[in-house]
Amino acid sequence: MLVLRLLNVVAPAYFLCISLVTFVLQIFVFIPSMFRDPSTTPLFSPALLHGALFLFLSANALGNYVLVIQNSPEDLGKDFNLGKGAEVADWLDGSRSPGSALPGTHFCRLCSRVTQRHDHHCFFTGNCIGSRNMRNFIMFCLYTSLACLDSLVAGMAYISATLSMSFADPLAFLTLLPHSISQFFSGALLSSEMFVILMLYLWLGIGLACAGFCCHQLLLILRGQTRYQVRKGMLVRARPWRDNLQEVFGKKWLLGLLIPMQNVESSYRRQKEK
Repeated sequence: MLVLRLLNVVAPAYFLCISLVTFVLQIFVFIPSMFRDPSTTPLFSPALLHGALFLFLSANALGNYVLVIQNSPEDLGKDFNLGKGAEVADWLDGSRSPGSALPGTHFCRLCSRVTQRHDHHCFFTGNCIGSRNMRNFIMFCLYTSLACLDSLVAGMAYISATLSMSFADPLAFLTLLPHSISQFFSGALLSSEMFVILMLYLWLGIGLACAGFCCHQLLLILRGQTRYQVRKGMLVRARPWRDNLQEVFGKKWLLGLLIPMQNVESSYRRQKEK
């Protein structure tokens, strides 16, 4: 548990550090290198368009990241006066009194709260993912993967121009790291260039992980399930996939794709207000 709590603090700091490094490399290294002659650069040059695209992706990723943290799942334990500790977890999982557990509800020991439609605990946000912040979490994963892909393409263009190498061969990227390591220790490669090459593989890994996580999460939403329900083998009521999507993304889903906006209220909160 101590290791998990430490990871819950270190992971968000690691993500913010990677985001800051990516922003600095894009704005101060990659994008300026695309300008050949600033005096003759047209208004809608590829460098300016790429910079605008990167800022759009970064703003959406960071905005949804903040909304995931702000829209913490509400603590149902306060409403039911369940108490704390293992008794809450036993009651919710149904191990103490079968049939008494709330469907899709879970007590997270890291957050010390009872959340409705609990999906999982995200260490990179230091928060539980539930009904209130699921849409923002999916948008955060989507735009993070796109921002990493954009940074990967820009970084490859920068390395290609700096080291005068071509990535036309698909194996060129796979063999880039071992060749770069040997050149770095032989003194033929600068530290800054080696750092950019390492960041290329980091962006590739983060981008693929976020894209895969986003696709899997969308599949679960279409089925009306959460990761916690799948892990526990809980049965869910069959509903049309459109209703499942609307419950998570709301009616203004198109606007949520373009700008970070607060998630829809949970179904429990709407029933509570009625």
